[in-house]
Amino acid sequence: MKTVSTQILALLFLCLAESSPLYSQQESNPPQELRVLCYNIHYGQGTDGKYDIPRIANVIKAARPDIVALQEVDVHVQRSGRIHEARQLAELTGMQVRFGPTQHYEGGLFGNAVLSHLPFQDVHIQPLPYTESTPDLVTYPRAAILATLDHPKLGPLQFISTHFQHNVPADRVAEAKAVNQHFGTVTLPTILAGDMNAVPGSEPITILETRWQHAIDDPPAPSAPSTNPRSRIDYVFWQGKQLSLKSCEVIDEPLASDHCPVLVVFQIH
Repeated sequence: MKTVSTQILALLFLCLAESSPLYSQQESNPPQELRVLCYNIHYGQGTDGKYDIPRIANVIKAARPDIVALQEVDVHVQRSGRIHEARQLAELTGMQVRFGPTQHYEGGLFGNAVLSHLPFQDVHIQPLPYTESTPDLVTYPRAAILATLDHPKLGPLQFISTHFQHNVPADRVAEAKAVNQHFGTVTLPTILAGDMNAVPGSEPITILETRWQHAIDDPPAPSAPSTNPRSRIDYVFWQGKQLSLKSCEVIDEPLASDHCPVLVVFQIH
């Protein structure tokens, strides 16, 4: 297995939307809830075949999240019109953004991103193991973007967006183990969100559950494909006694992407 190349990481650029954070440390009544959205946006292409970033932005705004984990984000990629999807989503939602590329694609970059109403303190890109493509098997480099955010009540909060391999089961197992290795023992409240390409009870999910609390509805609603969901593969996990699960739902949105977004609401202690 390989990890994301140093060349890709060298080309990493962090994209800051010119918008004011929703919260500040000076607030006298900081929020008691934290709303987290996990959304694989299918590089802006809806199930009608149209590339429509404003439509994605409207789905995000309707959920009123504080933080969003995005997967399958294009930046200057030919297929999606060479637009900067991460920056455009930040502008349309009034949030700040950081983009974590995992690979070159059609003249641009492709990867994960974090949108946030909370101020960013730091960002780290962690390559994850993956099987290199062969003539008979097309795979993609994988990584996780870790953003450290400044919350008015919690203080520093770590938030991770990731995307596991879609067609190599052994890769997903290795990626889950790598996430636990790199992020599984933390001192700060930490949220992990992503498209894990694995159903509840599968080996990658049970590996994550050895280190993370699982924010999931009961029974787990399917999240993909969005037009007729059959499988739950999009998740939110967390660590830290400062957070407890209030609710989790898969939002019924069949058009904007091939995945439904997952909204989790945490109670802050």
